[in-house]
Amino acid sequence: MPRWTFWIASLTLATAMSVSAADALYQQDFTSLKGPELPDEFLVLDGSFSIKEEAGNRFAELPGAPLESYGFLFGPNEASGVEAGARILGTKSGRKQPTFSLGLNGASGYRLQVAPAKDTIELVRGDSIVASAPFQWKSGQWTQLRIRVRKVSDSEHRVEGRVWLDGSPEPVDPMITFTETKLQPSGKASVWGMPFSGTPVRFDDLKVTRLSN
Repeated sequence: MPRWTFWIASLTLATAMSVSAADALYQQDFTSLKGPELPDEFLVLDGSFSIKEEAGNRFAELPGAPLESYGFLFGPNEASGVEAGARILGTKSGRKQPTFSLGLNGASGYRLQVAPAKDTIELVRGDSIVASAPFQWKSGQWTQLRIRVRKVSDSEHRVEGRVWLDGSPEPVDPMITFTETKLQPSGKASVWGMPFSGTPVRFDDLKVTRLSN
């Protein structure tokens, strides 16, 4: 490789890494955490979450019982202009399948939900599904989720979601969207698991990132 090409490539990589570091508000991959208990940085709303390890990978795990909806909050309080990310793994048992989600704007904010029993992803607010799109989930494979809330005008905010399986390319465009006309409250990001299959749900690579526009 010519020296000038190597220099430009190195400069581009350094710039990208600098921008990424500047935009990152929160990151947690559980690698440096010791012991089975979740640290105080997480606000557990309900559920017996613990830190587990398998094949050298550490993650937070929700046990497969009881069969209710459980979650915890993480990261800074933000209202808009941010994206949350996480990897989540669940498994089916017979015809029973889990449901899991990633949220923004606190415990009562929007959630990007994977609903394997319906072959869909959904944007959920409270008890209401405000948008849905088709998605083929795969049991026992880590699933990547990204949800963002951004301001598009003085009176509108847009909620956008992307979901893909590990090993597949990340979608360039949002797979699911919803336009919100009410001001969103500040709140932390969240993850949720509903172990309807009676098997554990795992969470890893939690992130909150500031959007550039």
